[in-house]
Amino acid sequence: MYVTPRPDLREDPLYAVRFAAIGTLAYAAIPVLDPAMPPIIAALPLGLIAAQRKAFNPLRAIAGPIAMIVMAFALAWLVSLLRPMPLVYMGAMWLAYFVGFRLILQTGAQAGMLIVIMVVLMSILGMHGAATVEALRDGFLQAALVALILAPLVYFLLPPRTREKHVDEPTPTAGNVTLGAAIRATVLLGLSFWLYAVMQPSDMMMAIIAAMVLVFPTRHAVFFEAWQRIRATCYGSALALAILWGFTLTEHLSILLGMIFLGGLWFGNRMLQGTHPSMVYQYAFSVALALIAGALSTQEAGYAVFTRLVLTLTGALAAAVTVAVLDAVFDWHREPERRQLAEPA
Repeated sequence: MYVTPRPDLREDPLYAVRFAAIGTLAYAAIPVLDPAMPPIIAALPLGLIAAQRKAFNPLRAIAGPIAMIVMAFALAWLVSLLRPMPLVYMGAMWLAYFVGFRLILQTGAQAGMLIVIMVVLMSILGMHGAATVEALRDGFLQAALVALILAPLVYFLLPPRTREKHVDEPTPTAGNVTLGAAIRATVLLGLSFWLYAVMQPSDMMMAIIAAMVLVFPTRHAVFFEAWQRIRATCYGSALALAILWGFTLTEHLSILLGMIFLGGLWFGNRMLQGTHPSMVYQYAFSVALALIAGALSTQEAGYAVFTRLVLTLTGALAAAVTVAVLDAVFDWHREPERRQLAEPA
């Protein structure tokens, strides 16, 4: 799957400041909107906006949030319709996962990842009841609206130096992508039931960390990304604990927002010139925002961090190992011509 490249300091010297501002302003929207699921408002706008590179792309800034809104309402309707029929519900979940993974493997584009993430969250929370589905739907709507407002604002106040717009260059995966997608959909279906059994609805924002491991085509990439998600969760958890500890000393929103901004500024600078892939630091800041929002709304801070670490370690690693084993067994990555040459006469 296509991975967004590292920001270029020469093209966008204010990237780190803009990155920190996105997370801070998204968190500042929580007291205004008073959402049922604050972690979604805190974390999702960052993912929608911070993935842009080079000059501001209005089409991309609008298309992502609009697609999220449409999918949220469509999935909420579908989940509510099928939830009374468990076997049909499971089949629909698997089919939606399959469509998302096949789109990722066939095109290499990131659009399939949005499908997988939203279906994971909506389908798992759908098992908790209709009220939870409606709360998640509204959370997606609020997060998308926040992203629609913040994107042009932060790029207007903190514009990149270059006027060139970034163009994605996704690469399709060779081999039997239908089989590869079926393997990943099956593993994710099992992971979904595990998440439903061990996690509360307020914890589900971090379920995407485990699910995102499966979007990569090769077992080497799956293991690499599993380790990067674990690393990001540890970094984000450490920042969240530090900020929550500081907030206990002086419980003022302005101080909290200031600490969030400084944490985002550090992660933004590491995205520009850190030793790890830039997306590690972006995920880490998203983890920190979700943890802080969850801990200050419904959860005890230490428990929130612990459960997310356990979720990421066990869920991501178990999914990565299972996918790697199945990929090796079925060997779907090999192109038909190579497979025929490898077969004995």
